[in-house]
Amino acid sequence: MGAYILRRILLMIPTLLGIMAINFAVIQFAPGGPVQQIISQLNDPASATDRFTGGGGGEAGGGGGGGAPGGDYRGAQGLDPDFIADLERQFGFDKPPLERFGLMIWNYLRFDFGESYYRSISVIDLIVEKMPVSISLGLWTTLLAYLVSIPLGIRKAVRDGSVFDAWTSGLVIVGYAIPGFLFAVMLLIFFAGGSYFQWFPLRGLVSDDFHRLSTGMQIVDYFHHIALPVLAMAISGFATLTLLTKNSFLDEIRKQYVMTARAKGLTERRVLYGHVFRNAMLIVIAGFPGAFISIFFTGAFIIEIVFSLDGLGLLGYESVVNRDYPVVFGTLYLFSLLGMVVKLISDLTYVWIDPRIDFESRAT
Repeated sequence: MGAYILRRILLMIPTLLGIMAINFAVIQFAPGGPVQQIISQLNDPASATDRFTGGGGGEAGGGGGGGAPGGDYRGAQGLDPDFIADLERQFGFDKPPLERFGLMIWNYLRFDFGESYYRSISVIDLIVEKMPVSISLGLWTTLLAYLVSIPLGIRKAVRDGSVFDAWTSGLVIVGYAIPGFLFAVMLLIFFAGGSYFQWFPLRGLVSDDFHRLSTGMQIVDYFHHIALPVLAMAISGFATLTLLTKNSFLDEIRKQYVMTARAKGLTERRVLYGHVFRNAMLIVIAGFPGAFISIFFTGAFIIEIVFSLDGLGLLGYESVVNRDYPVVFGTLYLFSLLGMVVKLISDLTYVWIDPRIDFESRAT
């Protein structure tokens, strides 16, 4: 197992390097870089002062292209070339692309992601500041999906082919077919004062007077705010997990050891939960880390925007729109690394739950 873990860790290096290289190359051809944005805003004096706070972090996170090669920026006519060159230096665009990429990777290996272009805060501090919101959404969504899908999947497996199985399958498929963001908008319209009921708050994770509430009321206020976002994120996750649980139980129920247990006179409940459950839940439980990370990364993006939740999804969206490259590449690096580590943990969880699984022997 030690050799398998070592191989997986070594494979992370070229994988992570490839992810960063592809995205870096794509950014080189993306118009509207930070230098271009500053130049365009200089034509609007009212917004230029508010937006430009100095290109901090250009050395560590200057991954993107600043505009056309050679400083030939659209809208730069009439501006001092020395001023344009100074902007390029501040954002780190005065170096060739390969040199910028190499410097960025070297800094990232030391977890030095620089500072946001438009905020006086380091990328790490910015991620730490936004992470509690996304973790809350991902954790409660995953727990809700497991608490509902596992009992439902077991029930469907036991009553396979029944009217209950057919109706619940239809509901699960419909829930899976509805996009999460569309369901989120529907929840806002019906239950957050859109057109019908004002039962839930429209935005935010807690109320403005949260710090003045008692502990019990803070808990109530927190769940009151997070109810709709979590429900919107979990709706599409029910289908996959429910059907996975059902199929896993069906495979185990049809095996010879189950027939033997029944022949010995064991009750159906004892057979189901004493023998089948442990084996059938292997793939479901072992997939928990991966499911959480999947919801944490992909599910929260649009939901945070719809519900105005200041988390990593909203941060990533704003960073891309504003061409805040240190934040874009810093979060990409961290999340790619975290995703590969969690995938390795998921594989090790399989071995921990069922020692019969040996990835090392399969790899050789």
